[in-house]
Amino acid sequence: MIGVIYLGQDPESEERLKYLPGKKVIFTRSYIETADLCNKRAHNEHYILIYEKNLRAEDVTAITYLRQTCPSLYIILLTHTLSQEERIIYQKCGINDTLAPDAPVTELSKKLQFIYDREDMLFDTNVSKQKILRFQIPLWKRTFDVIFSLLGIIILSPIMIITTIAIKLESPGPALFKSKRVGTNYKVFDFLKFRSMYSDAEKRLKELSKTANQYSENEKSQKPIITSPLGEEAEQNMFDMGIESEMMISDEEVMLVGDDFVVSENDFSKQRQEENSNAFVKIENDPRVTKVGKFIRKYSIDELPQLFNILKGDMSIVGNRPLPLYEAEKLTIDSSIDRFVAPAGLTGLWQVEERGKGGNMSAEERKQLDIQYGQTYNFWLDMKIIFRTIFAFVQKENV
Repeated sequence: MIGVIYLGQDPESEERLKYLPGKKVIFTRSYIETADLCNKRAHNEHYILIYEKNLRAEDVTAITYLRQTCPSLYIILLTHTLSQEERIIYQKCGINDTLAPDAPVTELSKKLQFIYDREDMLFDTNVSKQKILRFQIPLWKRTFDVIFSLLGIIILSPIMIITTIAIKLESPGPALFKSKRVGTNYKVFDFLKFRSMYSDAEKRLKELSKTANQYSENEKSQKPIITSPLGEEAEQNMFDMGIESEMMISDEEVMLVGDDFVVSENDFSKQRQEENSNAFVKIENDPRVTKVGKFIRKYSIDELPQLFNILKGDMSIVGNRPLPLYEAEKLTIDSSIDRFVAPAGLTGLWQVEERGKGGNMSAEERKQLDIQYGQTYNFWLDMKIIFRTIFAFVQKENV
């Protein structure tokens, strides 16, 4: 249960808060009165404090006192602008958020609803680490990983030595390639592979991903939309770049303002949704791959150094593929989190399914298979995936 308190003396703010839909606001005049009210709350009751900015010295005293006496209080500061110095000072005092005093009632309602929906996370100051959703690898799976990776390293060491020599002879650079990958629980680690590309491969990825990414959908046809005029100069720049300007904006629409753009919240959400749907990057017939690289990729030899990652505990034999940072950062929305609350692995459900389809799998299908594995994995499913991987390691297509 959450209550709303207003601390201030601005008549306009008081009048607007009186008619806040679905929420009753308690009005107080001093921080002492506010602290007394919070301390008398029921065990399961919390408060959001809407604090009207005043003189900085007085605000520092009041907010510091409230934060010390009411640690679970969520404080929103009503203010127009803050200098960098003021921002740091108010944050250190304990401000949680800011809002413009003349912000529309709909915007204030959205912010309050956002806090209401996250009450357990924002107000429970005694949340134990056990309550946080984190994946813990089962003992049977970790035991299997250690035994399998040790045997694999011993048996396959001649192949790894020959591969190292071949890579060094063909092109300059290290034989092993390290990249930062995101695995279980969003843990970042050094992911090992035999280098199958030329040394400047990552520098060329951004350009190639725009023109040859199999997972992108009509990116070239999409134009950015600025939905609020920024002045004559900005309008001319928009015209020169071919950017559409939508002049008719609803009074109820929330606008997001950046350093060089103004965009509606709806358009921004659509853009982020499109980016999330195309989070994965895969390039067909990649010109950055060396001759040795093509061979070791075809027979999955480039993946062998990951046996050391498995032995270390960064990942498992079977699980969801650890993702590069640029892909993982686009998969932090609620519908994607489940793939990271699961084992990270050398091979997995989507790899064997994708090879069965000749590499023709959308990013959404891949994500759903990752989530499916995380929810249903067991020993026999792992054995089935390993069995299918062994008989599919010679790829008919460059997937």
